[in-house]
Amino acid sequence: MADENKLPEFYSSDDMRWHEAISSLMNELLATKRDLQQKTTELQEALDHVKQLKGLLPICASCKKIRDDKGYWQSVEQYVSAHSEAQFSHDICPECLKKLYPAYFHEEETEKSPDKPGQ
Repeated sequence: MADENKLPEFYSSDDMRWHEAISSLMNELLATKRDLQQKTTELQEALDHVKQLKGLLPICASCKKIRDDKGYWQSVEQYVSAHSEAQFSHDICPECLKKLYPAYFHEEETEKSPDKPGQ
């Protein structure tokens, strides 16, 4: 039985070193290709989850509802929540506070309000 570890006589030791070097580089290249394919897949999945609002939004000049692509009117909160990752928390601005709750709003707070221009 022939010795399986013995090189055929037409291969020199230099040939074997070149073969090993090329084989090592090919293995590195294949591993890098697999990593790149995996990262590409991960990035595509992340991109698929990105929601972005763009373009013109038809908004009611009175109630501020937004008309969707199907012609239905939704509150700003509903529309933005459905088309982005944004979440809402509600507050009340000083002008609306004065209009809606005049008994609880002091005029001196209006003068100190950071929302007033020129202050």
